[in-house]
Amino acid sequence: MDRRKFINGAAALSIGSVAMGNTLNDNSELFDNSTKPIRKIKHNPIGVSSYSFWQFEGPKEDVPMEYCIDKAAAMGFDGIELLLVQMSSEENGYLQKLKKQAFHAGLDLMGFSTHQGYLNPKKAYRDENIAKTIHQIELAYKLGIPTMRLNTGRWGTSESFDALMANKGIEPAIEGYTEEDGYGWVIDSIEKCLPVAEKCGVVLGLENHWGLGRTAEGVKRIVDTINNPWLQVTLDTGNFLENREKQMRLLAPQTYLVQAKTYYGGGKWYTLDIDYPKIGEMMREYNYKGYISLEFEGKEDPNIAVPKSLEVLRDAFYYELE
Repeated sequence: MDRRKFINGAAALSIGSVAMGNTLNDNSELFDNSTKPIRKIKHNPIGVSSYSFWQFEGPKEDVPMEYCIDKAAAMGFDGIELLLVQMSSEENGYLQKLKKQAFHAGLDLMGFSTHQGYLNPKKAYRDENIAKTIHQIELAYKLGIPTMRLNTGRWGTSESFDALMANKGIEPAIEGYTEEDGYGWVIDSIEKCLPVAEKCGVVLGLENHWGLGRTAEGVKRIVDTINNPWLQVTLDTGNFLENREKQMRLLAPQTYLVQAKTYYGGGKWYTLDIDYPKIGEMMREYNYKGYISLEFEGKEDPNIAVPKSLEVLRDAFYYELE
């Protein structure tokens, strides 16, 4: 191309640019949102409990943790909450393998769901569970998990878990003892675990999960009495069988992790109609920006129900950016 053609071409491009600029100016309302500010929102990260793929149905070897990690990543979750009893080993090599797999899949290991109980008059029993909890905290630390679900334990006076569920989680205290005794045992036991939780950087989340944690008042009494930043609340949307909104609101300010249950295909013990848009609105009132962890407890195929549940939670949980 000679110099004259280049100059002519450049001039034409310049004229075209001016014309385009005029067009943009004439239609500035299409591009200038200064009079109609766009809402800036961010969705809460959504995780899924490995329990959602297993639900204690058959041997845990049939639904290994490696499978759950791959499924969670493929379905588009941000993280995964590991159920300890579902894991095939507690050896460090296995733990690091899971951590490596999750990182490569783009998933946070965001929660650790464990079992323990302190609701027993025998000191040896409570000491055993304190040691068990400390061990679980150390496992969470090795996995790089920042929060661990904690239970008060149950009285164990129900003839079976099915009977407990039929009675809405209510069971009598062990004969000769009262709930007041139980609060003392639970508070003392949890306090003994907190120095290790702080050292490992693992926040313990006391869940509304039967026993003294069956009610929001029970959970809050324990958390408030201990009054330690390394003990907060794991809020389970499916474990309040009455006055759900009122009880959830009581715990919302201290909630560190939300476990969100869904029941597609009907629940195993009961089915709840949970209004997640309303719960999402409530959590925004308390500026909750943390993880939502799906616990699917329905009978439908998880390959169908879990992605549906993810969409429900994505739509319900978000917050305004400043």
